[in-house]
Amino acid sequence: QVQLVESGGGSVQAGGSLRLSCAASGNLYSIFDMGWYRQAPGKERELVAEMGSGGRTKYADSVKGRFTISRDNIKNTADLQMNSLEPGDTAVYYCALKFIHYTVPNYWGQGTQVTVSS
Repeated sequence: QVQLVESGGGSVQAGGSLRLSCAASGNLYSIFDMGWYRQAPGKERELVAEMGSGGRTKYADSVKGRFTISRDNIKNTADLQMNSLEPGDTAVYYCALKFIHYTVPNYWGQGTQVTVSS
């Protein structure tokens, strides 16, 4: 089993910044990607940003240039720095871990609320 513990999130006005952190622990038996997804009310969960162990990144078009994902392979943590936040970024954000050769995350964090007011 793998545990993902998230921290950060909260409420901020448009144009502000927030930082989310995620720490993975447990049976990390193979190479894995870490990433962040979000789900707004009435919408499907979507990928926000993802980083492989080698540093490869992937971002949703809507957050490119505003959000930055970083990762510490020693501590098994992944952070998401969110700048220039917009009301459309309001959602529950989930940390995710995906082992190599899988196409969807194997484990999820509990989720943390991000609310951006105009």
